Amino acid sequence: MNRRQLIQQSLAVVSMSLMLPAVSLAVQRPFKIRDLYNKDLTFSDYANVEVGKPVFISGYMAPPLKANANFFVLTARPMSVCPFCETEAEWPDDILLVYTKRPVEVISYNTRITTKGILQLGTQTDSSTGFVSRVRMISSIYDRA
Repeated sequence: MNRRQLIQQSLAVVSMSLMLPAVSLAVQRPFKIRDLYNKDLTFSDYANVEVGKPVFISGYMAPPLKANANFFVLTARPMSVCPFCETEAEWPDDILLVYTKRPVEVISYNTRITTKGILQLGTQTDSSTGFVSRVRMISSIYDRA
């Protein structure tokens, strides 16, 4: 390879890289459920900016409502009982409904997990379960943190 070819190939690589979309080198950190709300329980600026975008949220998987479900409830603190099943259980005010791409494989209630999905805001009632949520993640995946 002569000098002219080297310069031409180098310029071609540089010009192609300028045409590609910019990719952030920063790793997105999972945020917490409490980051979604202001103190008066309105949605935070962060939540409003991130709506409709993929986000990472960390927390704990509450015991599922039923087997082979395509959703679970993410909680800020570990819960050893199903919040739907026990009348005495205190319903947490810091929860997030997570709809998954596949049936949920249960992870122990005291194991921290990270979920990734599209953030949705606003009150919605699930037609099959009747579960009402103010905030959800859809098309989600999850794993141990």
